Amino acid sequence: MSDSYDVVVIGSGPAGYVCAIKCAQLGLNTAVVESWADPKGKPVFGGTCLNVGCIPSKALLDSSHKFTEARDHFSVHGIDVGAPAIDVAGMMKRKDKIVTQLTGGVSSLLQHNGVTVAQGNGKLLSGRNVEVTAADGQKAVLSAANVVLASGSEPVTIPPAPTDDAVIVDSTGALTFDEVPRRLGVIGAGVIGLELGSVWGRLGSEVVLFEALDTFLPMMDAQVSKEAAKVFKKQGLDIRLNALVTGTSLKKGAVTVTFTEKGEEKSAEFDRLIVAVGRRPRTKDLFSSDSGVTMDERGFVFVNDYCATEAPGVWAIGDIVRGPMLAHKGSEEGVMVAERIHGKLVQLNYECVPSIIYTHPEIAAVGKTEQELKAEGIDYKAGSFPFAAIGRALASGETDGFVKIIADAKTDRILGAHAIGPSAADLVQQMVITMEFGGSAEDVQLMVFGHPTMSEAVHEAALAVDGMAIHMPNRKRR
Repeated sequence: MSDSYDVVVIGSGPAGYVCAIKCAQLGLNTAVVESWADPKGKPVFGGTCLNVGCIPSKALLDSSHKFTEARDHFSVHGIDVGAPAIDVAGMMKRKDKIVTQLTGGVSSLLQHNGVTVAQGNGKLLSGRNVEVTAADGQKAVLSAANVVLASGSEPVTIPPAPTDDAVIVDSTGALTFDEVPRRLGVIGAGVIGLELGSVWGRLGSEVVLFEALDTFLPMMDAQVSKEAAKVFKKQGLDIRLNALVTGTSLKKGAVTVTFTEKGEEKSAEFDRLIVAVGRRPRTKDLFSSDSGVTMDERGFVFVNDYCATEAPGVWAIGDIVRGPMLAHKGSEEGVMVAERIHGKLVQLNYECVPSIIYTHPEIAAVGKTEQELKAEGIDYKAGSFPFAAIGRALASGETDGFVKIIADAKTDRILGAHAIGPSAADLVQQMVITMEFGGSAEDVQLMVFGHPTMSEAVHEAALAVDGMAIHMPNRKRR
């Protein structure tokens, strides 16, 4: 292994491995440092996303959804399968196989592109030197013209509910249950809490989600949040707003949760408790005090709009910098940094980064919400269209939700798009593309959409922006 590189990337999650591959494609001599290892000491790539986050959770979401389809919905299609049973071990085996396949794929891609791999904990020292500490304690130093910090994030812990990796677990532990809990508590009704609560709720758990805030999904458009609350309640999720967990106690393999709900002291007992109150940047021991890199009080690395830190030649991307903790946001930051290191002054349009919640139905959004535009005093117009009026949705039995488009009242430029319903993530991605090119509601109105497709909801929502939807009555506009 050489000790001098054009680029050294610390971390091989979606931000780090994409950056390393892109750098190598651009002809830069690149190394990636990864601390995770399998039992044989070989590096495990993909970070939180591929190993204990996005991918395994989506695998379980898909398996649990198929179970509920067979149990609750096949009969309406004239399909009789009897009473299905869930094999949790089999479901976990499938999940693990997918993870292994994808992490192995990243390993192959790094090798194919000529990226050098260093196994161990990476720490940035002064002068763009990276100290790599192997599992046996041996140290090596890699020097680089550029260093990219991409160490990712980890679950937040809270004093009232310390995890024991058995009864009280974080989001990682919730991916490895060996049986369906009869009663499941979830602290946090955000993205992670809703997804994990949905998995086990579909399989038979009585799920209670404790949310300290008095507003459900406040980061989403209020109309979407209201619809989501209605749908999840229908699915059996018990979402307690303004419910602050104050303590937990373990006894005989169960956990009692004490909490205040709207000022009243209460308690509830569960077989398992998931702590899903968010994630924090993994920046402990990531760089030395004389490296020139600085952080804010929450542990996020300070960077400019192009992910450059205050230290020359040092960059930071993904979950350890400002903005939403999204794998796709980190990946594109990795591409941007690689291009800028190579001399191409590209930039990332942060206004067009989509957010997705992989419940069923899916929830997705890009751009501004109505409440944000009102707060900013921007004059806008909005239109929405329900899936219940879409032929393809009716044929599929997927009629919950709607698509909503918000446009500037004067210029007609699309400012935001929001959806809850079938294929919401893919439909909002259409709007990401439209917004990236500065498209207007009229542009979408004049596009030809295939029939019958879910995408027709996007077309009709764009028409509804100007009160011209075809397949529903339009509200009279003043």
